[in-house]
Amino acid sequence: MKSIFEPATLEDIIRRINTLNPSTPRLWGKMEVAQMMAHCSAALEVATGQKTPPRMFIGRILGPFLKSVFTNEKPLKKNTPTDKSFLVIDRRNFEKEKARLVDLVTRFSTGGEANCTKHPHSFFGKLTPKQWGIGMYKHLDHHLRQFGV
Repeated sequence: MKSIFEPATLEDIIRRINTLNPSTPRLWGKMEVAQMMAHCSAALEVATGQKTPPRMFIGRILGPFLKSVFTNEKPLKKNTPTDKSFLVIDRRNFEKEKARLVDLVTRFSTGGEANCTKHPHSFFGKLTPKQWGIGMYKHLDHHLRQFGV
């Protein structure tokens, strides 16, 4: 399985981000491209420990059973539900969000497994650094596919 910690995977993700433009149409979902990048940046802030959302009650129950969705080789499905705290509904500046996302992806990847949070994921619970690397790749890949890149 690909991981954001692999240099070639990081390079590919950044290349795909750089193909986006303010008018790139979504293939599913409700977010515009700048909102999607802000959403992905928020997820990376959790993975690095910059933000530490509390565990969700439903996640405490279902998270252990569904953790493999975040860490297996299957791409995430279209319209996968998201925690309300990660919804981005306000307008965002495309260039600012793009630069922020590239910076966060690069810092997380080059920081390696030591840069991962020890705080549990709000839904899936405790994740190893390896699982964070795979999950962050899958999340980014999911949203880049959402915009056809």
